[in-house]
Amino acid sequence: MQATRASLDATSERIEARTGRNLILAVLIGLVLGGAMLVSLIFVKDLFMIFAGVIIGFTSFELAQALRHAGRNVPRIPVVIAAVSVVPAAFYFGPTGQWLATLAGILVIALWRIALAVLPAHRAPARAVLGDMGAGVLIQVYVVFLASFAVLLVAQPGGQWWTLAFLLLVISADTGAYVSGLNFGKHPLAPTISPKKTWEGFLGAALICTMAGILLALFMLDQPWWFGIIFGGIIVFTATFGDLAESLIKRDLGIKDMSSWLPGHGGFLDRLDSILPSACAAYALYLVFA
Repeated sequence: MQATRASLDATSERIEARTGRNLILAVLIGLVLGGAMLVSLIFVKDLFMIFAGVIIGFTSFELAQALRHAGRNVPRIPVVIAAVSVVPAAFYFGPTGQWLATLAGILVIALWRIALAVLPAHRAPARAVLGDMGAGVLIQVYVVFLASFAVLLVAQPGGQWWTLAFLLLVISADTGAYVSGLNFGKHPLAPTISPKKTWEGFLGAALICTMAGILLALFMLDQPWWFGIIFGGIIVFTATFGDLAESLIKRDLGIKDMSSWLPGHGGFLDRLDSILPSACAAYALYLVFA
């Protein structure tokens, strides 16, 4: 048993050194989050709204904290309030509620930062204050607005199955890229942004996503097989783009992970990066095909 444990530990250390994550913890936390999401999607849609509100609120706070460590005075209270408010607005009032709540959140964050400038501890040159307001806008647009498309999708008739399908495709893309990159990765995909991502990993993700897309189209979404190729192809691009976009933000901020709240994963945004643009794409595909 000691020899087996030592062998497993050595294997885990090699994988962590190669990929930058603790595989066992990552899988366990992924199963917990995935199980909570699955229950909220399948049984009661309103539960998904609560689940989404909690995740979006934590993710927005996390990014605000990272920006503050980078020197931006982003007010965290209005950021979280604005983030959580978009979820019920999108769920109950559709795209109109989504847009109005997002714009209202941006306005509240900007006014809050201007009001803070009255206090001596928060005074700064006008250019710095504008930069802080811009950081708040980034959170609202990048995290909240994109994530709210998943809420819009769930609210549609049969939208919970489309949401589950695109999430499974994102997971398939992540898994395919991880396995292919680990075993065959030699040619960097974007070395200046994310050195560990390779073209071999991207091709593996595309293959797995296409296969999964065809199966989901036939057996979950009641769509023709060729739609699965379109669905899988679009999601693999949006998932990869989202991953690279977050890597670029982290590189600019000079951090490895957004936080350490999810051991083996980093932070909430480190898990949502591929999902955010994919939610927007999945909602657009639903409007066109469903």
